[in-house]
Amino acid sequence: MPNETDTIVHEWFELVWNQGQSIEIDRLLESDAMVHGLKDPVGNEIRGPAGFRPLHDAFRQAFPDIRVDVEHCIRDGDTYAFRCVVRGTHLGDGLGIAATHRPVEFAGMGFVRVANGKIAEAWNTFDFNGLYEQIGLLPGR
Repeated sequence: MPNETDTIVHEWFELVWNQGQSIEIDRLLESDAMVHGLKDPVGNEIRGPAGFRPLHDAFRQAFPDIRVDVEHCIRDGDTYAFRCVVRGTHLGDGLGIAATHRPVEFAGMGFVRVANGKIAEAWNTFDFNGLYEQIGLLPGR
């Protein structure tokens, strides 16, 4: 039986986000994958590596030390459900706001459907309001 951390979800967050290996986006994400819950600059849901890469680049530029820890992941057939915590320091201007040098921590969860060994569709919910409060884009609660 595989280790519970040997999933495509863990591989995605470790390689693409924690290690910043953008080359892995093409290997792990289908060319026409739908990434629900994450939007491009004009408000469209992201599709495929070409659509995902600008978001990845912006976040990695804003948070070069970004770390995503998968705290729970379960599988049902070709679908994985995950819960994670994102941490980093706002050191760059990649999100359109000057670096605040503030640490951030926010939660996320989602589902990933896998086909042919790649992510074919993903549904994401991240606490971006919490992130925006921590870097000063929204007033605190």
